[in-house]
Amino acid sequence: MAKTSSLPKRYSTNQYRLERYFNSFLTYLGVALFLFVILLPFYWILISSFTPKYQMFSIPPRWFPSEITFENYVNLVDNIPFYRYYLNSLIFSLFSSLISVLLAFLAAYALARVHFRGSNIIFLIFVVSIAIPQIGTLVPLFEMYKTLHLINSRFGMMLLMSSLILPFTVWTMVSFIQQLPEEMEEAARIDGANLVQVLWQIVVPVVKPAIATMVIINFIISWNELLYPLVFATSTATKTLSVGLVELAVDPAMGSGRPWDLMSALSVSMIIPVLLLVLFFQRLIVSGLTKGAIK
Repeated sequence: MAKTSSLPKRYSTNQYRLERYFNSFLTYLGVALFLFVILLPFYWILISSFTPKYQMFSIPPRWFPSEITFENYVNLVDNIPFYRYYLNSLIFSLFSSLISVLLAFLAAYALARVHFRGSNIIFLIFVVSIAIPQIGTLVPLFEMYKTLHLINSRFGMMLLMSSLILPFTVWTMVSFIQQLPEEMEEAARIDGANLVQVLWQIVVPVVKPAIATMVIINFIISWNELLYPLVFATSTATKTLSVGLVELAVDPAMGSGRPWDLMSALSVSMIIPVLLLVLFFQRLIVSGLTKGAIK
């Protein structure tokens, strides 16, 4: 009886192990396919940026170039004002993210803590405005900026980009602040703290992961933005790297073909800062998005 009763148990254990191994295999296979799809374009752009132009379109394709060259990057600097565009992108992205997070924090605190008639409607407007396409507001914005003489203005571009990412930032910050116990702020007010002291000494230290996370995310969004810099920046003093990529693609001096060697070098130059930013602050980003205000 003991042997007979133990057979189904052994069979069940083996079946469980087989199912576990099979599920693990499917999981790793799915992750491998996902990484392949995501990393293959980046790998191809990376090797193209170091491949001589005459080898880029060889048949069959060269997955590993026989010759490594930095000529593409040298020619890139000679064809566009690369360093100026790079500096413009840094200033544009950094200040756009800082302005949006600062304004979003104040607006989110008001929507989360100050209860007044119509506050839910205002918050709903912020959420709905996320779905408004950029192209739908481009013409009136351009006319308004032209009237205010903000075309080719760094401040105007940063203000415009901040308005684009502000609704999403407000929506995210509200959820963080709502998780913060109001008793902490009430205790500070009882001790005589004013609103500025409550915000700076109580709220900001607790939601610091959320603030840092939104600064990084907004920086990446601003860094990759193309439409607004392309339309509102028409001079070298305000153009960004994304505009430089378009200039390379439509440059009449390049003839009918596209300068894929220069475009690959510029693409890698744009991807690496964002990649390093995510790698260095990935724990902070995950912590800010998952844990919220409560630690």
